[in-house]
Amino acid sequence: MTATLGRMELLMKVTVCQLDNRAGHRAAALAALAEHVADAGSDLVVLPEMPFSDWLAADASVDAARWQQSVAEHEAAVARLAELGAPAVIASRPVEKATGSRRNQAFAWTPDNGAVGIRDKYYLPDEPGFWEATWYDRGELSLDMCRVGEARIGVQLCTELWFLEGARHYGREGAELLCLPRATPYESLDRWLIGGRTAAVCSGAYSISSNQWTPGGAGLACGGLGWVTDPDGTVLATTTPHEPFATVEIDLNVARKAKHTYPRYVRE
Repeated sequence: MTATLGRMELLMKVTVCQLDNRAGHRAAALAALAEHVADAGSDLVVLPEMPFSDWLAADASVDAARWQQSVAEHEAAVARLAELGAPAVIASRPVEKATGSRRNQAFAWTPDNGAVGIRDKYYLPDEPGFWEATWYDRGELSLDMCRVGEARIGVQLCTELWFLEGARHYGREGAELLCLPRATPYESLDRWLIGGRTAAVCSGAYSISSNQWTPGGAGLACGGLGWVTDPDGTVLATTTPHEPFATVEIDLNVARKAKHTYPRYVRE
């Protein structure tokens, strides 16, 4: 976090990605992202949804061994997040509660605190390629936030984007960033970007999203396209197959001022 208080600016560099999640390519993709983070001087990296193992919900049949393998792979990757070189990372991971309930948990990682759970995914699709309600349970309907430096951050996991009351809630609570880890397919990328821009307008927050990416359509055919938009929905950066990482310097004061402009100031 870089603060320039004399000009009343609170500047922050945020990085999004489309991360090649094929098992044989994942390590190289993370290494390339770490190189980008070092070059860009990123303050925050947003990773895709459940980025450290094969996508469990592609299969309609639940396999307990595969679930445990995914949990273990995420735990191992989270333990090595310092290698990414970023002061803060947001993503999601599979976790199992003491009750045995399986969840998809959004977390924030920092070198000092490690990975801290923020909230569990509530809205779960259940259809070919995305048998999420089959694989794990919905969390509580909470919209807790986290902080990175001076930034107040709301996190929505993939499908949760479409429930815009969440974006409005985070805006009312003063969030400057809406972070959206995703696993979404090629054919609907335009629709997802429209949703991200709309969430920014509803909340008066920067919309920041990263997606899984499976070049050639191997396994779950996720289409990439990470983005950063400003609080009025203007696209500031997107990722592409040739440029899978993007970093934008944002000003938190822009989001704070946006809370008092249309349509955010309109009371319900």
